[in-house]
Amino acid sequence: MHFMKLASAVIIAATFSSTPSVAQESSTLKKIKDTGTITLGHRESSIPFSYYDDKQQVIGYSHELLLKTVESIKNELKLAKIDTRLMPVTSANRITLVQNGTVDIECGSTTNNLERQKQVSFSTTIFVIGTRLMAKRDSGIKDFADLAGKNVVTTAGTTSERLIRKMNEDKKMGMSIISAKDHGESFLTLETGRAVAFMMDDALLFGEMAKAKRASDWAVVGTPQSKEAYGCMVRKDDPGFKKVVDAALTKVMTSGEAEKIYAKWFMAPIPPKGLNLSMPLSDEMKELYKAPNDKAFE
Repeated sequence: MHFMKLASAVIIAATFSSTPSVAQESSTLKKIKDTGTITLGHRESSIPFSYYDDKQQVIGYSHELLLKTVESIKNELKLAKIDTRLMPVTSANRITLVQNGTVDIECGSTTNNLERQKQVSFSTTIFVIGTRLMAKRDSGIKDFADLAGKNVVTTAGTTSERLIRKMNEDKKMGMSIISAKDHGESFLTLETGRAVAFMMDDALLFGEMAKAKRASDWAVVGTPQSKEAYGCMVRKDDPGFKKVVDAALTKVMTSGEAEKIYAKWFMAPIPPKGLNLSMPLSDEMKELYKAPNDKAFE
């Protein structure tokens, strides 16, 4: 009896070892397979990408794409079920938490740029944005030149912070730049009149507008200062994991499914206030869905 058990174990082992499993090619996939758990990094207030609704559930466009990816990982690893742990991250700590393995993948509103590529790897792009301004509709602020000598807010640790500081220095604009800890705090700084404009990715500005007491008081204005690609962050030097993530995202995009997810978050009423961002699919986004890629814009 013991001999039979041993023999069948050897046969099973031989079957498995003849072709290397997906998990063997990736330390992250191996960890997920061994523990049956994946840890997802999400944002708390990046509307409509990744944020808490009024029931403290994580929702959003990026989060939905992330859950589709988890489903693919589960199938790839042939797991009956996968436990999903959710870990809130901020602009300031998200890279570190991916690097040190606290989270396996982060999908929110993280720009893929060359500087960050030295620290982490990025998935296929999930969104393309332009960095612009939000200001009161009647403030007279129409473009970046109107900010000279004024208080401007942006979120700490973002590309917008880097761009606005550089612009202030290069053009000697005399702006006073306030760095808030997250987009919610940035908008509050704007709403309470401590800043005349909030610089951030256009989609996030539309998202903050959706939370405002009166959305009609605000406008997104200004010439985009940069075009940026958002990706999901994974650990560097784990191409096996990136490959599975990319394949999952590419399938969602080229199948038309991503466009439906986009419409749900950008063209229909969304929680918590049921406001519609009314942000039509851009030409860049249409191109992305047709030909997904992981390129940074800089």
